[in-house]
Amino acid sequence: MDRRGTPGKNVEEMKNLGWILAAMTGLAGCATTNGGNTTAAGGTTARPEVTLTHGDARIGSYVSSWDGFRTSSYWIEGPTGLILIDTQFLPSAANEFVDWAERATGKKAVLAIVLHPNPDKFNGTETLQKRGIRVVTSAQVLANIPGVHRLRTEWFYDRFKPDYPVAVPKPESFGATTTALTAGGITVKAHVMNAGCSLAHVVVEYDGHVFVGDLITQGFHSWLELGLLREWLDRLDQIAALKPAHVHTGRGGSGEDDLIDRERQYLKTVIAIVTKYHPRKGRELSDATSEKILKEIVARYPAYDYPRFVENGLEQVWDRLAR
Repeated sequence: MDRRGTPGKNVEEMKNLGWILAAMTGLAGCATTNGGNTTAAGGTTARPEVTLTHGDARIGSYVSSWDGFRTSSYWIEGPTGLILIDTQFLPSAANEFVDWAERATGKKAVLAIVLHPNPDKFNGTETLQKRGIRVVTSAQVLANIPGVHRLRTEWFYDRFKPDYPVAVPKPESFGATTTALTAGGITVKAHVMNAGCSLAHVVVEYDGHVFVGDLITQGFHSWLELGLLREWLDRLDQIAALKPAHVHTGRGGSGEDDLIDRERQYLKTVIAIVTKYHPRKGRELSDATSEKILKEIVARYPAYDYPRFVENGLEQVWDRLAR
């Protein structure tokens, strides 16, 4: 996919230790198999990053290069091991994520949780399983992975091969209802939720932190492919009801609970802009109208990256809002 705009910034100031870790562990010069030197907006180099401060020293994150769509994956450090949140888009990034997390903490990853059926969440499943890490998700997310994988393989395999999984990723199911998961000496709650940006979601809660995947982004446009914006707003209400102090996004890093309201306002803005063009049942979205809507959304959020994420979903948004 094409990318335009400038990279988003985290709300809170964070300590970036990517280069320090690279120097300490001999990773410098091979930070990622694909795209370590990808040129970001403004001609700067956007390499993978590790961040160790999210208002809690137990939480760390890995952010992929642009080849992995700047996807954020996280670890939670327990007394005896790490729980990982999501598995990255490229298998090489999944390995790097685990390497850096384990070196940063001196502890082994023992469990990973896939938050929703999109490849930047589940593609690294087999890579982690081969390292002896148990990978789990809800029954609902698991059921949707095969179909999403088939479609995304058509989109991405030729571009990234051999650094893209051929076989359907197969995390274990922890069941169809909200569940407490224990590993590494800590317990997290995996909240099972319905459709939002994907057809099924898991939101992980731990001691004032929530890990929400792409239900919330920061400095990036949201993935609107399914057009389920009203359902998505319901998911944000569920997240807000958990009263988190810290919110960890799927793209754009971490912040405080105001990120929930920012995402809510973003989705309401998209709804308002599309509705202004009077979607009606039986009336297809024309190319000209789609271009106008996209321009208006991008103009409202000029610093947000990946407007392609909006463009891919405008037809579905139009159809869902049609009366």
